[in-house]
Amino acid sequence: MSPTYDVIVLGLGGMGSAAAHHLAARGARVLGLEKFGPAHNRGSSHGGSRITRQSYFEDPAYVPLLLRAYELYERLERDTGCEVATLCGGVMVGRPDSRTVAGSLLSARRWDLPHEMLDAREVRRRFPTLTPAEDEVALYEARAGLVRPENTVAAHLRLADRDGAELRFEEPVTRWEALPGGGVRVRTARNTYSAGQLVICPGAWAPRLLTDLGVPFTIERQVMYWFQPSGGTHAFAPERHPIYIWEDARAVQIYGFPAIDGPDGGAKVAFFRKGTVCTPETIERTVHDREVAAMAGQVADRLPDLPGRFLTAATCMYSNTPDEHFVIARHPAHPGSVTVACGFSGHGFKFVPVVGEILADLALTGETPHPIELFDPGRPRLRPGFTAAPA
Repeated sequence: MSPTYDVIVLGLGGMGSAAAHHLAARGARVLGLEKFGPAHNRGSSHGGSRITRQSYFEDPAYVPLLLRAYELYERLERDTGCEVATLCGGVMVGRPDSRTVAGSLLSARRWDLPHEMLDAREVRRRFPTLTPAEDEVALYEARAGLVRPENTVAAHLRLADRDGAELRFEEPVTRWEALPGGGVRVRTARNTYSAGQLVICPGAWAPRLLTDLGVPFTIERQVMYWFQPSGGTHAFAPERHPIYIWEDARAVQIYGFPAIDGPDGGAKVAFFRKGTVCTPETIERTVHDREVAAMAGQVADRLPDLPGRFLTAATCMYSNTPDEHFVIARHPAHPGSVTVACGFSGHGFKFVPVVGEILADLALTGETPHPIELFDPGRPRLRPGFTAAPA
């Protein structure tokens, strides 16, 4: 009997929703399965905003994918009329030899990306909300900004549905298997489905759903905070206040955004990493006063008007690999029928549309023209015992 679907997409968050869209747009018979509702807040694709940037300190190898992601975000807005990206500019701040600054500069120079280097005085002049120390500098990138995760997921799901994908929500997967003769079978709490191909985008559920992948994932609880600036949100509007990633002398990074949701929305800030290990079942959703105080204390000297009044906080999860690079590939144990996208290590959402394109390539043809060698699950740095070098 022929499989009911060409491709089943497991997980319809950021990556899965984009994969469902790109697959359906190419005429594939697609079934999308999601444990929760559409654009939910139980995983990693929520929180109102995510940073996007091109001068990428993590590795220059990401830049071609970022350039394509920018094109696809623009297309997504045109096709849906939904606001998904705001390019308000961004600064990568720290000492000149910090990973945030030096790594960003390396990518900008290697790929000839437009950028400016600003000393502390110039940062304060252009952006009065920021007060770097005299020994700090910033790389300014006019094409940096933010993307809206909930809007992005909803827009991709809308296009997938338009093009014929069958999307099922509140239907958790209990088991999947690659069949000896080819194809896959997926069991959920409601039914059993078959398809020629399976795309797995499990987010924080990777350790449970990809036990045979051989990647030692670590799931981290992260907290996002919103503060009402003491002088109001006018100075923190997107046309005045950039996104930022700021690394201090101890290599602690924070990141933040303009106030994008009106006068009562406040401005969002968070630590980049510095989370606590958890699982999707054990994550502490309550944010405690001591955590709010630690965040306010971290930003007080850098953005003195920001921690005026705490508004709210929300948790999300990072799915980390040992080297903090992604995993995007055909599953090495099931290369004929299973494709995986996972381990986005807290910096993946800006890549969502291009990852969707890559996953459609791999599922339908077994290869992609995009450079994804860095994301091979068999790379040496994912072997047990590897520890990422200090920044």
